[in-house]
Amino acid sequence: MNDEIIISAKDLVKTFGTRNNKVTAVDGISLEVRKGELVAITGPSGSGKSTLLNLLGGLDTPDSGTITAAGEVITEIKDTRLAEYRRRKSGFVFQFYNLIPVLNVEENICLPVHLDGKNVKKGELDELLGLLGLTDRRYYFAGQLSGGQQQRVSIGRAVINKPPCIFADEPTGNLDSKNSREIMALFKEVIARYNTAVVMVTHDGSLAAEADRVLTVKDGKITDERVRSF
Repeated sequence: MNDEIIISAKDLVKTFGTRNNKVTAVDGISLEVRKGELVAITGPSGSGKSTLLNLLGGLDTPDSGTITAAGEVITEIKDTRLAEYRRRKSGFVFQFYNLIPVLNVEENICLPVHLDGKNVKKGELDELLGLLGLTDRRYYFAGQLSGGQQQRVSIGRAVINKPPCIFADEPTGNLDSKNSREIMALFKEVIARYNTAVVMVTHDGSLAAEADRVLTVKDGKITDERVRSF
């Protein structure tokens, strides 16, 4: 981890519903993420964790507040340009993998690059498949893979454009403890290899304890912040 700030969020507010049904999911949150950092966001269900993650990654927009990421104020980007930002400068990993079933491992991983009309260099793809432990599965389809392997493909897809930050929403929620530990180890390898950062929502306290920093969210606010001792 170094001191370079790659995400800076200030006074984020996000509400859902109207009038009597209005819920404030994110309530004035400010935070920073540094390159090389693994940040875990924890808290009870309904606390605003996933909403915060979606705002930071550009999947959703706040009602107010600003987010600067990769040198760009993404809260000022609209529509097509925001989609391009997400594809090129953010990586996303979800609990249910979200792989395209008719594409094989290699095609799923390369999808964000292909959507830009570009190709991935064979050497770079081979290196990434080796890191993911999927070299011998490159032509397999999602239905032929275990849950842990599918999540590795999802991580590869998130990494392929070498984004400054990867956002992971309960990435081990569908995995057993062995695969969960392996996914955490893989995130750390990805951070070291590609000089990126990972922001992860998790309910698993043992996994959160492995992060460089743990943010606890409750009722839309950060109520606690702990930095891991080395």
